[in-house]
Amino acid sequence: MRKASHLCKGDLAETLACSHLQQTGLQLVEKNYRCKGGEIDLIMRDGASLVFVEVRFRKSSSFGSAAESVTASKQRKLITAASHYLQRQRNSWPCRFDVVGITGERDPNIEWIKDAFQSA
Repeated sequence: MRKASHLCKGDLAETLACSHLQQTGLQLVEKNYRCKGGEIDLIMRDGASLVFVEVRFRKSSSFGSAAESVTASKQRKLITAASHYLQRQRNSWPCRFDVVGITGERDPNIEWIKDAFQSA
């Protein structure tokens, strides 16, 4: 069974975002962490911090940037999934939520927003 084209584009965007973040020194911990409350695209380490990364892709910025598409509802789902992940870990690291927005297919623009929102 073939993946839908939007899922393939999402996978490519996550791979591009992961490579970009690794080039800046972050280390991949886990991809596509899922639980009942939500999903986290990338979980990475940045020094002593754990980083929960939401990756967004848009073909163009005609309707706003990819990063702007992370709504309050999506933020709540990310926070729920991150809480679930942290409850399963034995260590408690400082953590943050980053957003990587990728716009364009041929020559993609990558926008990395560190500490994009707070858990409350």
